[in-house]
Amino acid sequence: MYANDGFRELDRGECLRLLATAPVGRVVYTRQALPAVVPVDFGLATDGAVLLRTSAASELSRAVDGAVVAFEADAVDAATRSGWSVVLTGRAAVVTDPAERERLERMAPCSWAPSSDEVLVRIDPELVTGRQLVGGRTLYGVPLPG
Repeated sequence: MYANDGFRELDRGECLRLLATAPVGRVVYTRQALPAVVPVDFGLATDGAVLLRTSAASELSRAVDGAVVAFEADAVDAATRSGWSVVLTGRAAVVTDPAERERLERMAPCSWAPSSDEVLVRIDPELVTGRQLVGGRTLYGVPLPG
């Protein structure tokens, strides 16, 4: 992000507060050495970790377990030309410890596509970045073109 590109950089706390308001995010991972993106519903743990449920047999659970992934969520209002985007990067893991899974269960979302073999995936927030554009104006108050 450049200092004069019209976006305001968000601190970690702001990023996590905004993430908590988003109903859907996107997991970015590697599939056959290429980037793959999957939209998911999610929850946030008290430490800022992203939590999601998926089938144990899913490609997503196999691909992300133990891997570094990115998670992105945003909100955009095209009419006012404003919005925000947050990217969290960290290691993902299927939660296997029964006590940890029980602790995180109430913070994780219900799956939109329930499965009898669901696993809970946790993405630890090692790097959290975000940016916001308010009211379609640059940092200098100049309206954006269009």
